[in-house]
Amino acid sequence: MQVKLPPRLKKITELIKKNSRVADIGTDHGYIPIYLIENRITPHVIASDVNRGPLDTAKSNIKSHGYNQQVELRLGSGLEVLVPGEVDTVIMAGMGGMLIKELLEAAPAITHSIDTLILQPMQAQQELRRYLVSNGYEIVQDLLVREDFRIYEIIIAKKGKQVVEDEIYYEIGFHIKLNPKELALAFIIAKIKNQQEIISSVEGETSVGAKKKLRECRETLEKLEEVLRWLKK
Repeated sequence: MQVKLPPRLKKITELIKKNSRVADIGTDHGYIPIYLIENRITPHVIASDVNRGPLDTAKSNIKSHGYNQQVELRLGSGLEVLVPGEVDTVIMAGMGGMLIKELLEAAPAITHSIDTLILQPMQAQQELRRYLVSNGYEIVQDLLVREDFRIYEIIIAKKGKQVVEDEIYYEIGFHIKLNPKELALAFIIAKIKNQQEIISSVEGETSVGAKKKLRECRETLEKLEEVLRWLKK
């Protein structure tokens, strides 16, 4: 029986070039490696997890599909399970943006040997983009995927120089207009609502930190509203 992926994971598999050497870091149930082998996208995948429990679950799933030889399981933290040059594409999906950043920082020799990073942070997307740009990466795609009631962000980065025309792009992604218009609008509207809620929560507070936060949120809100008008054209 073929594995059925949720939309965000399915989108990730669509970004993998055929016959790439892939590592799925934090593989959890092992669904992405199974799908990649099943659909002949790549002949071999390294799948890792820092915890024994998820790795055992992945092992069971991989075995039930008959892919023990094609999927190599490794127990360990982040990119430290790899050696430089072993893979050209790394997937990190379903983690926090700050954790992804820490894992990339923890193994610089391996990180620098990777051609393509496919990252799906659950939060702290802005901080992750800022880290990537500051460390010699170009964000070549920013994809939005709707799954259930949430819009997920997928960041694809390669070594290169990123042009940053405005700080707001760290928040919304550098390629938002390449996403379906309805999805991009919903994404920005949700961000506007979030900023409005933060502003409401700190208005009236008199501490220096609160005043700084209020000023920053108002500036971000103004830029988001400008982006919304731009997307509607």
